[in-house]
Amino acid sequence: MDEAKEELKEIIEFLKDPKKFQRLGGKIPRGVLLTGPPGTGKTLLAKAVSGEAEVQFSSLSGSDFVEMFVGVGAARVRDLFEQAKRYTKTSGKGCIIFIDEIDAVGRQRFSGIGGGHDEREQTLNALLAEMDGFGTDESVIVVAATNRPDVLDPALLRPGRFDRLIVVDSPDIKGREEILKVHVRGKKVSPNVSLNKIARQTAGFSGADLANLCNESALLAARREKEEITMDEMDEAIDRVLMGPQRKSRVINEHEKKITAFHEAGHALVALLLPKVKSLDKVTIIPRGLAGGYTKLLDEDKKLYTKNELIEGITVSLAGRASEELALGEISIGAHDDIEKATKLARNMVCVFGMSEKLGHISFDKQSGPIFLGRDLVTEKHYSEKTAEEIDKEIKAIIDQCYHMAKELLEKNREKLYTFANTLLEKETLDGEEVKRLLGFKTEEKPQDDSEKTKEPIDFKTEEENKDDNSENP
Repeated sequence: MDEAKEELKEIIEFLKDPKKFQRLGGKIPRGVLLTGPPGTGKTLLAKAVSGEAEVQFSSLSGSDFVEMFVGVGAARVRDLFEQAKRYTKTSGKGCIIFIDEIDAVGRQRFSGIGGGHDEREQTLNALLAEMDGFGTDESVIVVAATNRPDVLDPALLRPGRFDRLIVVDSPDIKGREEILKVHVRGKKVSPNVSLNKIARQTAGFSGADLANLCNESALLAARREKEEITMDEMDEAIDRVLMGPQRKSRVINEHEKKITAFHEAGHALVALLLPKVKSLDKVTIIPRGLAGGYTKLLDEDKKLYTKNELIEGITVSLAGRASEELALGEISIGAHDDIEKATKLARNMVCVFGMSEKLGHISFDKQSGPIFLGRDLVTEKHYSEKTAEEIDKEIKAIIDQCYHMAKELLEKNREKLYTFANTLLEKETLDGEEVKRLLGFKTEEKPQDDSEKTKEPIDFKTEEENKDDNSENP
């Protein structure tokens, strides 16, 4: 988190040597807000700031201010700042006040049962006055952390209060490798363990997830009475963090096992056949957590996806259901989660990302009203019933087209599908390289032959429109 640390170093420098900045008329930010997903190290970063700055550091949680009795929270805020100001006058040094989970006290006002007399709102008003009021002391800096910046009151986020918003995001591959190096210290790890490979397999993991992963692997190695942690324990720990523990006690009949094998083989085979899909890492039919089996793809640290990448993602999600129908002639309820994800992604493509040629580059996302008791009040739709019908048709067209594409790819590679599923029934778990060797794919790059057409733009139309349209679709 180099960027976040750089911003906070400036705060530390000001507290140690304020004249360096005041010489040119600069003012240090009154408040710094750390935001990001849970477990990314916001509180840890604040602790590091207190150690580096060598100043008075007062740490509180947002819930410490909220009490049953009205006025207690506001009084605590005033007392906290009064103590900080008193310390700065007597010592000549600055002071940092750290408020963890500030969303507990800093939510938008006029959203509770008690209106303006709600206890939390009184506390927030006191905090606003102390941060940028008549008696504000510039040597008192407030650092706060939250993973819900969207619910905070706008008055709290304006310049003069929280001037700086520092995003502490999930670590990238380099960051994950560095974090893993920290958490394997003091553990007996085999020299064959590749932290770089583990970092590549754990895209989206937070620092807390990685700490949990290292701890789980140590517990697994101890349970297996090993002298050191190996890659087997690390791989198992990744699966445990992602999906939950194996359900070895669950008895699976042969028919259910066969359905699961073809379902997962369908996902994995289509992922190998499509050029823009993430690399295949592992396929298993061993039940884990709530899943009967799963296909794990190596994620990349990507934030920006193209339309065709989203299309291929939906196609892979629907490939399990398509494989069941093609190979077994019937479908099961095992694809409910895949269908939910595919539908949500298709809806976002139409309503949020503006990726529908028929509806144009318009957002049809829900408009949220004021927050009431922690929930968003969704206002009425800002489009007509006719437009709602068009949206539903477009979403269905995307899903139908992707399902047809998955089924067509599996039909062309039916022999590979059966070989894959039968091997899964026998071995239960296969890694990506084993699958490629089994099906005759190159291990260095993905095959392009059967999916060349997916590189071109896809025109989504309903079945009725396709019948009426005599021209060729790209």
